[in-house]
Amino acid sequence: MKKIIKTIKQIAPFILVLAANSIVAQKSPVFEKGQDPKPDGKKWELVKNMSDEFNGKKVDEDKWQISGQGWIGRAPGLFMAENITVSDGSLKIITNMLPQPVVKQNKTYTHGGGYVGSRNAMKYGYYECEMKANKTFMSSTFWLINEGKGAQGCDKRTTELDIQECVGQIVNKAEWMKNFDQKMNSNTHSRNIPEGCDYAKGSNKGGGDIGGKVYDAFHVYGVWWKSKDEILFFLDGKFVTKVKPPADFDIDMYLRMVVETYDWNPVPDDGGMNGTKEERTTTYNWVRSWKLND
Repeated sequence: MKKIIKTIKQIAPFILVLAANSIVAQKSPVFEKGQDPKPDGKKWELVKNMSDEFNGKKVDEDKWQISGQGWIGRAPGLFMAENITVSDGSLKIITNMLPQPVVKQNKTYTHGGGYVGSRNAMKYGYYECEMKANKTFMSSTFWLINEGKGAQGCDKRTTELDIQECVGQIVNKAEWMKNFDQKMNSNTHSRNIPEGCDYAKGSNKGGGDIGGKVYDAFHVYGVWWKSKDEILFFLDGKFVTKVKPPADFDIDMYLRMVVETYDWNPVPDDGGMNGTKEERTTTYNWVRSWKLND
């Protein structure tokens, strides 16, 4: 028996190495059988500078920016780099109540969240993450957006592709918020259209039912940004809905993983931070971006 135990201890590191290599060697996005939409003659290629398995001990700041990139958060939720950690093979963004209110840019902040944004951008492709939402009134999100700074002409407009945008506690009792904590809430937004540019302003929604609370378990949220006018959303490897965005989505976009507050889901009377640390944390096991190649 002792020899068997010793042998197991000796080979355990090799098993861990093999497991790690199997993760790195992921060959395609997560799809159930028959759900992969790639055309014949094409294959998925991992875009490494917009993908992460979070196997390190800290955020890879060569890939991810964690200070907000000029956006400090929607009051009363302040983006805080110290709320973002990497441990146990996951990226974690914790929510908390600040010891004292903080005034920044003439706005008062009472809660802390976090912002993780990719330093690299891409046009079209497949984007996915495995995420478990926090259980608070604050958000858990995974989305794409373009960067207007430095853009010229009509490319200064904003295109936003929300893959998952949810909350763990519904404070707003409006009918449209019903079951917001049990759905993949997806959207396409077109706004900030420069004068003289012929692009529509508006939003077209998508998404699907999860079958439970967003904070009960991990789910894989994915989108195939197929073309300028065709967006396909996937939940746990299954196709759920197709959306035509309100305007051409043909500008490079950056990935965002953000925990913030919404004015349409305000702070509850008790402050909303009574849960455990785990319940107040949004966890991402991995994020992967793919492009189609021959």
